[in-house]
Amino acid sequence: GVVVRSVSSASVCVSVLWGSDEERKPQFWFDLAQRRLQSRLSQRDSTSTARNLLLFIGDGMGLNTITATRILKGQLRGGTGEEFTLAMDTFPYTALSKTYCTDAQIADSTCAATALLCGVKTNKFTAGLSAGATYDRCNTSDGHHVTSILRWAKDAGKSVGFVTTVRVQHATLAPAYAHTPNRYWYSDANMPAEQRQQGCKDIAHQLVHNIPDIEVIMGGGRKYMTPAATPDPEYPSDSRSQGLRLDGVNLIQKWKDLKPGKNATYVWNKADLDRVDPDKTDYLLALFEPGDMSFELERNNTTDPSLPDMTDVALKILRKNPKGFFLLVEGGQIDPGHHQGKAKLALYETMLLDEAVERAALLTSESDTLTVVSADHSHTLSLGGYTDRGNPIFGFGYQVSDVDGMPYTALSYGNGPGFSLVNGSRRNPQMYNTSDHHYQQQSAVPLIEETHSGEDVPVFARGPWAHLFRGTNEDTFIAHAMAYAACLGRYASHCIADLPKVPAVPSLPNMPSWPSVSACPRLVPSLA
Repeated sequence: GVVVRSVSSASVCVSVLWGSDEERKPQFWFDLAQRRLQSRLSQRDSTSTARNLLLFIGDGMGLNTITATRILKGQLRGGTGEEFTLAMDTFPYTALSKTYCTDAQIADSTCAATALLCGVKTNKFTAGLSAGATYDRCNTSDGHHVTSILRWAKDAGKSVGFVTTVRVQHATLAPAYAHTPNRYWYSDANMPAEQRQQGCKDIAHQLVHNIPDIEVIMGGGRKYMTPAATPDPEYPSDSRSQGLRLDGVNLIQKWKDLKPGKNATYVWNKADLDRVDPDKTDYLLALFEPGDMSFELERNNTTDPSLPDMTDVALKILRKNPKGFFLLVEGGQIDPGHHQGKAKLALYETMLLDEAVERAALLTSESDTLTVVSADHSHTLSLGGYTDRGNPIFGFGYQVSDVDGMPYTALSYGNGPGFSLVNGSRRNPQMYNTSDHHYQQQSAVPLIEETHSGEDVPVFARGPWAHLFRGTNEDTFIAHAMAYAACLGRYASHCIADLPKVPAVPSLPNMPSWPSVSACPRLVPSLA
């Protein structure tokens, strides 16, 4: 059969016929390439100042995750899948980011997010600190604080906010506003007494106090904000959902108290969010779960909003500021889906992030809004097996293994909980429903949780100065390039009208001069 689909971007909108008969003709591919060429040739780099900044981060969204999601979404819409185009695929500029941290070949989300948001690589498990700080040691934090692009935008008079599907105190969000040597210090109850006595503050406390005028905060994490044993409004009889704070402070109330004379609205369910009037709301704190929010495939859509819904409300509040805004949107549940070895959960979360990207495009203008989509790190998900065109993404490889005679799924993991043996042999995946939400793809190495991977992750960009995102860069480049596009922080001077159109980047003091490979022969392994 033939599938008709519309492919759109800022510069091209065409109908494409995908089908076996058309694809067998060379002219089909010539025409497709020419349309792409015409789109590229008509593309013009924008050097206008970016009034607004949008940063979408898929936590753990590597290239294989994006490819599998593209196929899944295309198949859900009746196509073979491979030819489908995600919203992020339409962005005109792409690059790759290197995700290592100062002390780790493979990053955790906190050191990666510090690089993305603060423009500085740091040590694993630490947030908003340079590499001079040591994990889990409060007394090493002083003098090593680094600020984020959210802070730079706020200092420039812009409205700022963030939206996530996990707790708002989590690893990817924390570097935006907090400085902590331990990513797990969500509340003071999660901190050792010794560390509290040294003066370090938990992440929830810093969320309310460090940058008290963040306009929009949405996600989960209620229990880290309220005193110990405070019943949760949604799950009052569940002791695991009760407040945790040892200092007796209700940080939700404190958040309100710090905004006298302003319309500061707190909501904890979708019905209340639906009643929020963005035009009359100065500040919004929305905490929809005691901890992380649910996976999209398990979400109660009467009590919890979707990521696109939260993005919609956030943008409508932030865009009122004539000076513009910075919004961070995290698809936070991609990562837990992969850690559990459940690819279906992760791919549906990636689709949700892509829908948020699409929603944002409808609410902003490419002429004054720089939008960047990327990831903090990847996962060990693999797509392989010489599968036929249109093979169900949760289906099986082309043939059985030529070693153990067993079938295998197209998706698998390098490690994780999907490893299991039956009578000394790999279990037969055909004995299971591989399309089930909780099916665990097989893994090569047995682990309780699947791990991150160290591969480069993609960067998609559109809007003013999006052409800066080309080639392979350090992940720290994202914060600097976005700041340059919007004239924030150290890059503010180039917006002065009398300066040249394309200014020189300010000099960076005390930067090391990296030696060539030949200067470090002992670091190069033998290939013999």
